[in-house]
Amino acid sequence: MSGKIIHFGIVGLGNIALTHARAISGHVNATVSAACSRNEENRKHFGRKFNVPLYSDYSDMLLHDKLDAVTICTPSGSHLDYAKKAAEAGKHVVIEKPIDITVERGREIIECCKQNGVKLAVIYQNRFSDGAIQMKSALNAGEIGSPVMARASVKWYRDQDYYTESTWRGTLKLDGGGAVINQAIHTLDLLIWMMGDVKTVSAFKATLTHPGIEAEDNAVAILKFTSGALCVFEASTSIQPPQPRRIEINGTAGTMVLEDDRFIEVSNGNEQESKTEVGGVGAADPMAGMGTDHHSRQYEQIIDAILNDKSPVVSGEESLKSLAVVEAIYRSDVEGRTVVM
Repeated sequence: MSGKIIHFGIVGLGNIALTHARAISGHVNATVSAACSRNEENRKHFGRKFNVPLYSDYSDMLLHDKLDAVTICTPSGSHLDYAKKAAEAGKHVVIEKPIDITVERGREIIECCKQNGVKLAVIYQNRFSDGAIQMKSALNAGEIGSPVMARASVKWYRDQDYYTESTWRGTLKLDGGGAVINQAIHTLDLLIWMMGDVKTVSAFKATLTHPGIEAEDNAVAILKFTSGALCVFEASTSIQPPQPRRIEINGTAGTMVLEDDRFIEVSNGNEQESKTEVGGVGAADPMAGMGTDHHSRQYEQIIDAILNDKSPVVSGEESLKSLAVVEAIYRSDVEGRTVVM
């Protein structure tokens, strides 16, 4: 890379902001130069970790000297407003998943970034784990033949305080939903990245163990891909004990499994297991597995895209694929029918 430094500002200083800040700071071509939150305690906490100018007003941060890009870590339903202001100020935009809570709002962000000539990337860091990369490569190489069936499950646990102590989690306006759009959308993104586009969705959702929240804490769906392959999808924040995230793909010549970030392949009667990381990925603790490695790998690609005028791998358009399936899951339950994508 060139010697240019990309100066990032971060808006929204909850826990995930620290992961982004560490990932950005680990690159020789990037630095965190400013941060913003309306919450004074969050500003103080972030300031103890990173010695950068702190702002309570987002418009003021956008005027910060040398700022090149903005990372948005605010509640999902607020992403559109923050992204538009950043793009209109000529700043590249990085958004913590999802791009927003609806495809329509996501498209508004994409169009605004295009009109203002800035890059747009959405964080789906699980694509950058060793296990996911190995699984994708093996699938592309045809090592298990043609995929015919799949199962993807996110059977995690969140206690009642996770929702009640937050002003936005589990709300339709700011979270956009519950277990599907917040916890399991990463897994949907991986599934679509590996298996291709989804054609039809039939789903049910329910709120079973977290009284008072607007959104679902359990959902199941049947997905049919354009290839003809079928998938059972499960998402929950009610499961005790919580289980590892799991994606199983069955092909005409074998089976592949991604359990958390551990890849296992069984083909022609032989089992191969990767030597990748095995730790928890948020099954019980929202911040478990939130090291910087995967975020850092995605930021390396984003920084390269900014410096060399490329499209980020997980662009705005790419991020809409999983969000569209989330919308279809919700619509299928509400309307009591199979949704054609």
